[in-house]
Amino acid sequence: MAITLSPLPYADDALDPVISATTLQTHHGKHHRAYVDKTNAATAGTDLADASVEDIVAAATKTGNKALFNNSAQTWNHGFYWHSLSPSAQTPSGELATAIDASFGSFDALKAELVAQGTAHFASGWVWLVAKDGKLSVEQTHDAASYNDLSGTPVLVIDLWEHAYYIDYKNVRPDYLKKVTDGHLNWDFAGENFASGALWTYPSA
Repeated sequence: MAITLSPLPYADDALDPVISATTLQTHHGKHHRAYVDKTNAATAGTDLADASVEDIVAAATKTGNKALFNNSAQTWNHGFYWHSLSPSAQTPSGELATAIDASFGSFDALKAELVAQGTAHFASGWVWLVAKDGKLSVEQTHDAASYNDLSGTPVLVIDLWEHAYYIDYKNVRPDYLKKVTDGHLNWDFAGENFASGALWTYPSA
């Protein structure tokens, strides 16, 4: 069975006005859909036709198939990003909150680091919160680079591609980053990823 466009875990106006319904409709309904469609077109009739997104990413990495990697990794990255966002403001709790204080000094310091690294990142990519051996770090990847390019397991991510924010913020990426980190990151999701220590799995049909 071909992979599918994973649905948004909230209504397309749930993040408005920080991320508008128009942005989500374009970003999810057009950009994410295009990555899914191109991945399916590339794997149709092959041994990967019924594979998971993670297995397709692994195969593309092993064979050096850059086009397949770009589309399958972007499929995964976007699915993870939608779940990294929350309609309402949250704060970390439990083991994740303790790890944030140990690794960054405070929750506010972590948010500042996410904004700083996301702002400093040149061109398209992603800024991630990553866990390894109970410790956390903020890391950047370029273009479609994904979880295999991180030092540990991704806990949460923010999209830095212009299509994530340009409709709402034009070229002012820092405003998008600050508003998202202040009020729309899904710390419950991050806590689940931190507690499990396992790679999030892209939803199957």
